[in-house]
Amino acid sequence: MEFEIKEEYIELCKLLKAANLVMSGGEGKEVVAQGLVLVDGELELRKRCKIRPGQTVEFEGEQIRVIQG
Repeated sequence: MEFEIKEEYIELCKLLKAANLVMSGGEGKEVVAQGLVLVDGELELRKRCKIRPGQTVEFEGEQIRVIQG
């Protein structure tokens, strides 16, 4: 899926919630802390990692390509 942002970046846990992959920001933080999220194919453990256009996030078999809006 593609996810459009208008800002320079979106925090990882907020992206997971906005893309409806988790039910809450707290759940987003938890799945990141558990090591269940990849950013550009690499394990990401920083909950507030800045995701910028052109990056890809993977969680539970779903891929999110972040694009500039």
